[in-house]
Amino acid sequence: MTRSEIETFFSTLPPNAIYALCDQALLDSHTLDLEPFVDACRRLNVSVIQYRNKNADSDAVKAALERLRGLWEEMLIINDRWQLHALCDGVHVGQDDLRRFGEDDAAACAALRGEVGDASVIGLSTHNAEEIAAANKLGIDYIGLGAFRATGTKTDAAVLGEDLDTLAAASIHPVAAIGGVGLDDRFTHARMRVMGSAIVREALRWK
Repeated sequence: MTRSEIETFFSTLPPNAIYALCDQALLDSHTLDLEPFVDACRRLNVSVIQYRNKNADSDAVKAALERLRGLWEEMLIINDRWQLHALCDGVHVGQDDLRRFGEDDAAACAALRGEVGDASVIGLSTHNAEEIAAANKLGIDYIGLGAFRATGTKTDAAVLGEDLDTLAAASIHPVAAIGGVGLDDRFTHARMRVMGSAIVREALRWK
């Protein structure tokens, strides 16, 4: 994607767009393949899919990402593995992952941007007002903000509850609400709703 296309994509997102988290460990726990997951995403009019695989080696992640790209032509993001950015539309990193590029947020973000290029999306996880304020100064495309509710995949995450949407209003970047978000949840300021388990349940129902 070009920088102009990325900016247009995020500026024209529908309200409460669905951002699907395709977590390989979650798929494996339900013996669910990528194809029915993507089919569920299409049925739900998902806007973004992020592929996350914390356990496999780079070759296995690359193969899965290539397969996912063949199944999904819309916005596709890779979690953490920025080296694979050319196989998709961008990368999402956490606070610790960003700081692997440097202790200073601005320098670290500039270094990551230098690695993935201007035509790649960069998303960053945030958890509180201080991290949102810091993210506002960075050349990124969106932030993830959470957790909205307690979730089994992020047991150490602070639960923001209804404060999440209030905090989202302070971000200059589009916000994706993450952590225990369901299909029926709605937000005023968070433009996207990150869901993994809810989409897996729909995929199993339609399988």
